[in-house]
Amino acid sequence: MSEELARFQKLSDDFTARVNAAPDDAWGNQSPCDDWTARGVVEHCVNNMHRIAAGVTDSEPVTMADDEDPKQAWTAAYAKVVDALSQPGALDKTTAGPMGMQMTTAQMLGRFICNDILVHTWDLARSVGGDEHLDQDAVAAAHSGLKPMDAMIRMPGVFGPKADCADDADEQTQFLAFLGRKV
Repeated sequence: MSEELARFQKLSDDFTARVNAAPDDAWGNQSPCDDWTARGVVEHCVNNMHRIAAGVTDSEPVTMADDEDPKQAWTAAYAKVVDALSQPGALDKTTAGPMGMQMTTAQMLGRFICNDILVHTWDLARSVGGDEHLDQDAVAAAHSGLKPMDAMIRMPGVFGPKADCADDADEQTQFLAFLGRKV
């Protein structure tokens, strides 16, 4: 198994645990993302899974329906992408990434999707009162990998401005503040 795929599966499993632990009456709670509720965070991640699966299988991506149960939608979308990624050559397939960049599926997973799932695991946990602790190795890797892309990730629709953070804060707090989260 490739490093990117193993990391993707570990972080997706962590996200799955937060989705499954979310109380059914918490989906309307505001998330740390200004325009999203807890359900919106899951919907974003579900739609990303559908886009990856569609890119690998040369099909049209679907989106999470307004009346779809977030837990079931995540479970189905994650299973769909795992199935697509198990196909021979899936990680080497070239696909359109964020901002129109062409990259392999492995690069897409490693550079963007893993970081997205990681931060949204915290967003979801924060919005539903769940476990906010993130895998510290993943946090360190994501933080060091994103720092050189600071200017690029501040573009509209990516991440907002950095949040204030104490210089001596732990790595997770620094990472979240770097991505605009107020911890």
